[in-house]
Amino acid sequence: MKQTDKKSELKIGLALGSGSSRGWAHIGILSALSEHGIKPGIICGTSIGSLVGASYVADNIEKLEAWVRSLTRFETVRFFEINSSLNGFVDTERLHNFLNEYVADDQDVIEDLSKQFAAVSTDLETGREVWFTQGPILEAVWASISMPGLFPAIKNNSRWLVDGGLVNPVPVSVCRALGADIVIAVNLNGDIVGKHFTPPIKRTVQDHSIRGKITELVREYTDTFFSSRRENDKPPSLFDAIAGSVNIIQDRITRSRMAGDPPDILLSPKLSHIGLLEFYRAGEAIEEGKKCVERMLPEITHVLKTT
Repeated sequence: MKQTDKKSELKIGLALGSGSSRGWAHIGILSALSEHGIKPGIICGTSIGSLVGASYVADNIEKLEAWVRSLTRFETVRFFEINSSLNGFVDTERLHNFLNEYVADDQDVIEDLSKQFAAVSTDLETGREVWFTQGPILEAVWASISMPGLFPAIKNNSRWLVDGGLVNPVPVSVCRALGADIVIAVNLNGDIVGKHFTPPIKRTVQDHSIRGKITELVREYTDTFFSSRRENDKPPSLFDAIAGSVNIIQDRITRSRMAGDPPDILLSPKLSHIGLLEFYRAGEAIEEGKKCVERMLPEITHVLKTT
């Protein structure tokens, strides 16, 4: 009797966690797993994990990787806008165009995908997690990535939805609910608490020319989003406080959720050096994602062979 490949019989689920710009590591992880013949049939994502996961199941991951690797700090800033609406800082029109180009079209639906896919969001009124397992792909992704303070809440079926990382940062439970025999989880936040704040950078030389003033204005604007530049005796800025709080919340919730429902394999790429919105550092994150898989490959192989 012909013996079948046991690994091919398993339903492997991949839980892609939240972590904002650190989420580009998911691209490296998916690439490395594929190189070793490990191709999950179930992809569940929270926040940036849902974005990368959706791009993967929609067969756009190579386009996405090429684009994010080319992303510069200036291009990243262009995704943010200062406005008086107080709903968020993200240029939603530009983001929508990006999602259409590198994730999925507006008319694409989850039911038509070749793999099972789910995205996790949070009901802002009840605090309950919401799973998107059918319907428009981009609607699911948009609801999952709506980080409070940056994105406006998304209206869906009379509910206002925000980032799924508030309730289920690493959606192991969703993978299991969809029938996964083995769950590989990716936690992007395992080493970030306390790492957000950096020593202040003092600028002792000031350029009072028009060019110098413009340069300083641009630097201050970008520093607001990408850096922690403050004096030691001054309180953290609003963005520092938000970013640090998000780090703490996601770390604590992740620990709690995975203690009750641990994955079979846990991948924890080392990403504490990458700031919350430093999306232009994709190359570093992707390479660390690949290295993380290589470090854990003996464990991955052992679990797949013995299950």
